[in-house]
Amino acid sequence: MNDSSRPLLQACDVSKSVSGPEGRLDILRKINLQIHAGESFAIVGASGSGKTTLLGLLAGLDTPDQGSIQLHGHALEQLDEEARADLRRRLVGFVFQSFHLLPALTAEENVMLPLELEGSGSARARAREALEAVGLGARRKHYPAQLSGGEQQRVAIARAFVHRPQLLFADEPTGNLDQRTGHHICDLLFALNRDHRTTLVLVTHDATLAARCNRGLELEEGRVLAPLKDASA
Repeated sequence: MNDSSRPLLQACDVSKSVSGPEGRLDILRKINLQIHAGESFAIVGASGSGKTTLLGLLAGLDTPDQGSIQLHGHALEQLDEEARADLRRRLVGFVFQSFHLLPALTAEENVMLPLELEGSGSARARAREALEAVGLGARRKHYPAQLSGGEQQRVAIARAFVHRPQLLFADEPTGNLDQRTGHHICDLLFALNRDHRTTLVLVTHDATLAARCNRGLELEEGRVLAPLKDASA
């Protein structure tokens, strides 16, 4: 099969529901999408629209009730939790609204952590390179409490990118930052997408930010309301 023509990530008729006091609540309803290698793709919607749930399904953190999700040719719903975790470890990086840095570790040690879990013998050198790439080489010995919010998010991006994932998920990555710092963080994410061909899937409620992506979709109450304009067209 020609990998260049096959989507890196694909969802076919994906639905997800939860049980509540008043019965079943449909969170996602028959979602379809295709994302190719090197693209930037936005998932937009108001709070409660289902966008974070969709990201979790696309990343294999959860499985759909109906439909299929394929990541790099693997049907995620057919894999057990260990196999999905292994696929994420090899292919995927995450950046969240909350930075999720370990406070007892320096910036360098936080970035080293995923490499050490893999048993990499060059974890420190690669972590330093990743921190240099996000402009924090001089701050590598600082602890999270000694860094600003924007600096902490840059450490989180370095950690997500240190193993050079094919796919980077960013869930409201500027939500805890002021507007100016948020712009810098977004510039950094799009630079990684452009310079390293890292596929970027961006979950946001910000239409201006979403417009920077090549393509995307807007969710409303768990359904695709509309595709976003192809910025490359």
